Amino acid sequence: MTAHLVGYARVSTNQQDLTAQRNALAALGVPEDRIYTDHGLTGTNRARPGLREAIAAVRDGDTLVITKLDRLARSVPDARDIIEELTKKNVKLSIGGSIHDPADPVGRLLFNVLAMVAEFEADLIRARTREGMQVAKAKGRLRGKQPKLSKSQEAHLVSLYKGGNHTTAEIAELFKVARSTVYRIVQRTPTA
Repeated sequence: MTAHLVGYARVSTNQQDLTAQRNALAALGVPEDRIYTDHGLTGTNRARPGLREAIAAVRDGDTLVITKLDRLARSVPDARDIIEELTKKNVKLSIGGSIHDPADPVGRLLFNVLAMVAEFEADLIRARTREGMQVAKAKGRLRGKQPKLSKSQEAHLVSLYKGGNHTTAEIAELFKVARSTVYRIVQRTPTA
């Protein structure tokens, strides 16, 4: 029985492109028809169809190939679960061409260290994002979702609603908003 290389690639957002990872996997010897992908799914989300297909495709003696560990998992527990699955199937893991045998104690140690680094990197990204949002908010650049209607439009909407001559659907159509928006505006407007 011949051992096969099975590749897995992932990008977190729909705006990102898988081309660089696909090219790197091809350069590592993975045939195009054996590359499984997930587009727009984060590494913290374990419910990834491409990853599920890649793990299902590997057999005893095969090697799962990824370009970087953070493409596979963003947390130590998740990485450990995936490695446990690969170990049960007697599958090796190649990270950027460096092969790690999960059955080997040194291979497991190296993998756990790499998983901790990937989780640390994800934590740093989250911390930087929060910090950047706080700075932007302090400078007045981050205001959140903008209201659909101006204050005067909201006041007019409330007066029409309280007048009782129009249905909620008619008011929603008039202001080109959803009925739920009408209800929300009426509910948050203080009664005089």
